[in-house]
Formats: sequence, structure tokens, C-alpha cells
Amino acid sequence: MSGTQALVIGGALSAAAALAHLACVFVGVPAYRFMGAGEKMARAAEAGKVQATVVTLAIAGVLFVWAAYAFSGAGVIARLPFTKPALITISAVYLARAASFPLLKPAFPENAQTFWRVSSGICLVIGLMHLYGLIARWSAL
Repeated sequence: MSGTQALVIGGALSAAAALAHLACVFVGVPAYRFMGAGEKMARAAEAGKVQATVVTLAIAGVLFVWAAYAFSGAGVIARLPFTKPALITISAVYLARAASFPLLKPAFPENAQTFWRVSSGICLVIGLMHLYGLIARWSAL
């Protein structure tokens, strides 16, 4: 697999994760519960509290930006400012999130075990795609 392909896959997965977060906003409480966001978030959405929507939209926005940086690094879209440092940071955040779930779990006790395993696995895959693409395309960035 080339670095370009890895970054395109990483970007597509980041965009898919962003869309999954948007699904929570547009589908509502059942999507929050299905995605394992935790009962606290589901209840907040159920009660119509704006906080659940704002947090979810913010996460989706960040994930869309990260997808754009992956696509930029792959050369699929125009070069964005600070592409190399952004991809370093994005890779590090995804990999740190994947590795740190045992430390994060106590802070979010309402999140299901399945949520932690699935989301951490997804973050690991996306982080590795970004990292591989970054290393392979280092001189082109």
C-alpha cells in the first residue's frame, strides 16, 4: 500500500466517523445509544439540551478537518497550511486515544465496554493509516 492510499483511507475513515457523529444529531437519541455514547449524552439529547448537539457537532467538525488534512497530504485536494505538523498531530491523537482508553474509561463510566473496544480499535486503524501515510509521503509534504 502506498502512502497516498493510506492517507486516502485514513481520510475516508475520518470522514465516515464524522458522518456517524452527525447521524447522532439528525437521528437523535436512538443513534446516541446505538453508538454507545453513554446514557448521560443520550438523556441530554432526549431532554433537548443543546450541549449534546454542540459537543457532537464539534467532534464531527474536527473529524472533517482531519479528513481534509489526510486528503491534502495524499495530494487529492490542494495543500492545506501546516499539512505535515497537522498530520503528525492527528496521527498522535488517534493513536493516543486508541491506547489510553483504560485511563479514559473511569471518567466516562456510562459508556459501554463495546463502545470502548470498538472506538479504540477504530482509532487505532485510522491512526495507523495516517502514520503510515505520513511516513511514506514525508519528503512530499
